[in-house]
Amino acid sequence: MTDLKNKHYRPVYFLMGEEPYFIDVISDYIAENALDEHEKPFNQVVMYGKDSNVYTVLDAAKRFPMMAERQVVIVKEAQHLKEIDKLQFYMEKPLKSTILVICHKDKPDKRLKLYKTLDKSKDTIVFESKKLYDYQVHKWLNDFLIEQGYTIVPAAAALITEYLGSELSKVVNELNKLMIMLPQGEKKITLEHIEENIGISKEYNVFELQKALGEKNVLKANRIINYFSLNPNSNPIVVVISTLFSYFEKILKYHYLSDKSQAAIASALKVNPFFVKDYVAAAKKYPAPKIIQIISLLREYDLKSKGVGNVSASHGDLMREMIFKILH
Repeated sequence: MTDLKNKHYRPVYFLMGEEPYFIDVISDYIAENALDEHEKPFNQVVMYGKDSNVYTVLDAAKRFPMMAERQVVIVKEAQHLKEIDKLQFYMEKPLKSTILVICHKDKPDKRLKLYKTLDKSKDTIVFESKKLYDYQVHKWLNDFLIEQGYTIVPAAAALITEYLGSELSKVVNELNKLMIMLPQGEKKITLEHIEENIGISKEYNVFELQKALGEKNVLKANRIINYFSLNPNSNPIVVVISTLFSYFEKILKYHYLSDKSQAAIASALKVNPFFVKDYVAAAKKYPAPKIIQIISLLREYDLKSKGVGNVSASHGDLMREMIFKILH
């Protein structure tokens, strides 16, 4: 991105990987900035893998620009491009006046000759866009907001990542919405902002449920589960069980850590240091044998939610029963 902002372009950008967000950021920047507006009608081509073939891409890339220094050819969804390996011959000697951008939103088959050619070429930028793990999204989210001049309270960041997962395009859309909706001059995103603008309840969410369970707060846990029962589409049982499994798995790991300093715990559990105290407190209430029993319960109720060993109980009933067994 630094090279692009300095107008230092390469003839080929091969953008590949399972995280589409970074691929879109790079290709969109090239589409918007590589050419002046008056040059784009004749010198910028966007095509899609499903609707194109290798020969169409090659014909476009081998053309010379019209009344401009360069032309831009962008191939989106290139993972659907048949016979993609035939691009190899162009990659060996690409046209200097063309910027060819290949957006391959999937893991490529690196056994093909094309990828061996890409690795050797000095004229090519090969960028692998790897999907972030859930625990990495929290830090990325904070860094993204800092770049925009905003901050977010840790609990609010945890809530967003818990509900939106690691799909960065979705996360960025919601963050952009929040930044637009914040009152003028306000630069910190809070739980209240999320509840008002995204629609996730700051009191009745899976993050608060795991906190209530960690504290063995029976009243609060049951209030949350009753709310979930009344709003099943917003709080599906599969998400609740998955989140609780991750939570109790971390507590179990904590029990067996030899180094129990805050930094070591945060690193081992892959959590923000801000939340370490919550895991330490929960571990005091749940010894390792109880955690193992809870993980077994979560597995059992995951199967029941899918109809295994369950004929008539609703998801709300299953969640209430599961929470009771965890707490008692």
